Amino acid sequence: MRYNLDLNEADSEPRRSLTPKLDVDWVPLKTHPVFTAATAVDYGDSVSPPLRSLLVSDGASRLYFWDSTKLCLHRISIRLGEPEPTSVLAASPSKVLQPNVPLDFMVHKISINKNGSAIALVGPGGLWIMYLYGHSSTRDSSTVICRTVRVGPQIYYGDHDVIRTLQVSWHPYSNFHLGVLSSDSVFRLFNLSSDGVQPEQEYYLQPVEPGQSKNASSICPVDFSFGGDHLWDKFSVFILFSDGSIYILCPVVPFRSTYKCESILEIYNDAQSFGLKSANPTAVSNSSLAISWLEETFPNLVQATDGGDMTVIVAHPCALFDASLALQGPLRRACNNGNEGDISIKGAECEGRAVSLLYKLISKDSVLVTAWSGGQLQIDALADEIQPVWNLGSPPRVHVDPNDNILGHAMICELITGKLSEVKLDQPLDYTVWLGLPPPLLRLAIVDLALPKKMERCSLIMMFVDKLMDERIYALHNGGIDSIILHFLPFTSQSRGQDQTMRTPSVHPVLNTCQGDTSNPFPLCGFASLSDSFGYSWIVGVTISQECIVLEMKTWNLQVPVQFSNFLNEGKLAATATGEKNESERSEIISKNLLSGPKVVLLPQSSSNMRSVTADSIEGRSMLHQYFKLFHENYVEYAHTVYYELKQHGPELKRLIDDQQTRLREAQQKLLKVGGKQELLEDRIESAIKLHNVLEERIHRLKNLPGAHKRPLSKAEREFKSTLDHFTGVEVDALHTSIDTLTARLRRYTNSSKNNNLVNQQHKIHRRNTCVQGSQISQLKSSLEKLSLLNAENAKKVKLVESTIKSKEANRC
Repeated sequence: MRYNLDLNEADSEPRRSLTPKLDVDWVPLKTHPVFTAATAVDYGDSVSPPLRSLLVSDGASRLYFWDSTKLCLHRISIRLGEPEPTSVLAASPSKVLQPNVPLDFMVHKISINKNGSAIALVGPGGLWIMYLYGHSSTRDSSTVICRTVRVGPQIYYGDHDVIRTLQVSWHPYSNFHLGVLSSDSVFRLFNLSSDGVQPEQEYYLQPVEPGQSKNASSICPVDFSFGGDHLWDKFSVFILFSDGSIYILCPVVPFRSTYKCESILEIYNDAQSFGLKSANPTAVSNSSLAISWLEETFPNLVQATDGGDMTVIVAHPCALFDASLALQGPLRRACNNGNEGDISIKGAECEGRAVSLLYKLISKDSVLVTAWSGGQLQIDALADEIQPVWNLGSPPRVHVDPNDNILGHAMICELITGKLSEVKLDQPLDYTVWLGLPPPLLRLAIVDLALPKKMERCSLIMMFVDKLMDERIYALHNGGIDSIILHFLPFTSQSRGQDQTMRTPSVHPVLNTCQGDTSNPFPLCGFASLSDSFGYSWIVGVTISQECIVLEMKTWNLQVPVQFSNFLNEGKLAATATGEKNESERSEIISKNLLSGPKVVLLPQSSSNMRSVTADSIEGRSMLHQYFKLFHENYVEYAHTVYYELKQHGPELKRLIDDQQTRLREAQQKLLKVGGKQELLEDRIESAIKLHNVLEERIHRLKNLPGAHKRPLSKAEREFKSTLDHFTGVEVDALHTSIDTLTARLRRYTNSSKNNNLVNQQHKIHRRNTCVQGSQISQLKSSLEKLSLLNAENAKKVKLVESTIKSKEANRC
């Protein structure tokens, strides 16, 4: 029968692939035939050619590379650590993935989804999705034809629109949701499993408060990043604007995405424990909205709280019909005392405009890294937890099907005014929970990549994380690749018990592509980070001429504190300074003879004939007596010596312990003295810093002294010049983008108004014709009524005439 199938027999048959397998050779990755010298792409006279990311790894055993000359995708299988632990091999020939439709634009970036089934092709002229599992070509067995579809054709790069995509990223909790940030200040989330034309969710970003004006650079978005698996971070979207301000959208959840049930229960219980029990009505209102949103988005959450065995929970479509998401921000820097201060968002050391943003979760720390066009990296950490915030009274637009199921929604995300006035800055953190305040940023460091002077004004920087070590970040720019390692993290350092002193990150140049000429950079067009399960890591780079570079990255152990070796050295130096014995001298407390153990028992020469001697014989008894004597001399006497030494060692140990306690008390007294002098030292340091600043100002004034024929600028002229410089470097691009976006919207509005006018004219004509017909019918009815009355009167007159004639005829007779 069919039900008695032998599973072992069925499993023994090998699976057959739909595509025929070819014999492959395993060659070093850098010498693979795909990465051969080719003609570099011509970018004209541009000093800083655009950065491209045409190489991506699926995180397992495959690399994908987009060939700009052949307009195809290469899928390369790799082996890490074979035949040597530091080698990387690749299969040759590679599989060629060809799109089924011709692409009429240049691809600048490729991005792969979580399960490795689709790749996004992004460029200045389009946004396409290429599904990697296609069908084999009839002409070439090594070529696979893949289905390629366009995303948002009516929104991006249309016939009359100039809306550009600024950043495209796959959602980390969904295999088919794609997030797109465009130049019209709208963040869209597309569900490619159902519809790639219309977005599933739309968020119109309004970073300016109503009735207020701001610089053009502050309302121009640049980049965004999804959050990590930490409390409400998993539902957050971090958005960066060109002036360096960072905003948060929370919660943003793709429909039908999956999450760990344990993490959802954690934030659900947190909202019930801290939000609903708060004495502040605002906190109770915000937590109630969050709880209702969680219960509607995850209907099985109540079942999980009752002790269910669910490990994964699915998000259902949900939208609050009377509230829209609030745009939280801009995120401010936190002062040393933990409160939020009115400090400028942009660091004094950063130059130019913000170009990219990176979110990285390292243990308990949520780290945000902002890259500036001047070649600086601004590294901040969230000093508080993110919480969802809604704007009440601002209903979203919801798209539903005939069964009232939500298919998508769109909402306007505005700032919430008046939130900072509800809480005083001197209040502790417990009183600010669930009040809708954006979390402050704790400044960790500002890293200067020291880019060449000719690249600083227009540098584009891409940032990547190391898959093996969370504390390492790679920065890709026109000058090469740099590795940045974070040595200090606020919450991670506390958990490890390390010293809380903030150590600046270390920057290590990994690859320099300037070749000694900074005016002619030779940038990379692809970058990928690889790692295996044995702790080895590599970085792979591809140049514009399609040459491959493979570099092995040495691992760095962060678990061992750096102060550990210093602590041993300091202890040894202190012991020497106080005149105590070192480790070799302390070992003399017990004699070397005891430490070497008992002597080796030397058996007599006649021990070889011991088996032939009986125990009752004279020879046997003498031999046994000799063995007892040797045992007593070597072991019993050694045991007595050990006992005596240990008995005498007790007072020595007591003396050492007393000495250590005395040293401890002396150290405590010295610490108290140092604590008493700390305020004096701080005052002296502060005065020295002030004097140093005064001297620097005087030196700066002396350097800027004008000549006899020059006149220094006034204060108003200097302010006007700085405003012009800022406008030239930052706001011109933003104004161009705003003008293009407004032009596109005006064209769409004009077209739609024309269509509406035409429809309205048709309706008016139809209504006019209807009115004319109705008036004619009423006139006909009134005419008929008058004719009927006239006929009735004429009939009466006829009857009267007939009766008169009949009466006259009767009289004549």
